[in-house]
Amino acid sequence: MTDPTSSAPVLTLEKLRADVARMVGEAPEDIALDDNLMDVGLDSMRMLNLIMGWNEAGLKIDFSDLAEHTTLEGWWKVLCARQSL
Repeated sequence: MTDPTSSAPVLTLEKLRADVARMVGEAPEDIALDDNLMDVGLDSMRMLNLIMGWNEAGLKIDFSDLAEHTTLEGWWKVLCARQSL
């Protein structure tokens, strides 16, 4: 029997990278974990679009949660804590 309280994470590191890459028109493999996301073309409007999509998928995250971090690695740490990974 499955535990209804346990579920797969809304976001994986691979999906995070793919979502960001799609938003800036790059291939996921071209965005390193330590790349500055602003340098690869992510701006505040694109960031808000990503956050809205993740919220719709069930991950409750705010702009302020991610705004102080500029890399996938930084975002992933925040998102893992939110997903309790």
